[in-house]
Amino acid sequence: MEAPLRSRDQAKTLRRALSLPEVLLWKQVRGRRLNDLHFRKQHPIGPYVLDFYCDTAKLCVEVDGEAHSVADRPQRDARRDAWLKTQGVRTLRLRATYVMENMTDALRMIAAAAAEPG
Repeated sequence: MEAPLRSRDQAKTLRRALSLPEVLLWKQVRGRRLNDLHFRKQHPIGPYVLDFYCDTAKLCVEVDGEAHSVADRPQRDARRDAWLKTQGVRTLRLRATYVMENMTDALRMIAAAAAEPG
């Protein structure tokens, strides 16, 4: 799916500004290190930029910091996930603290979600 120029530009900016949990997770999934799955970081799709995306599994992995639990963010995230679902993309949300404290389990969850049929 083609992404608008705004999303593509935002993705380029975000690739240079990963959070620590995103950096640590990227080190584990890049280069097909997780079950030979190819992940992209900060991948633009439609009006959104996905933290990590595996096209083969049609899986989006989001690393959510504290901001995702305040104000209208939960509702915005739900709308985003619903839109992605209409595009055939499943979303796995992991709390940033969980990624930092339980990387092995986080990787197992990602592998299991990627193995599930779409």
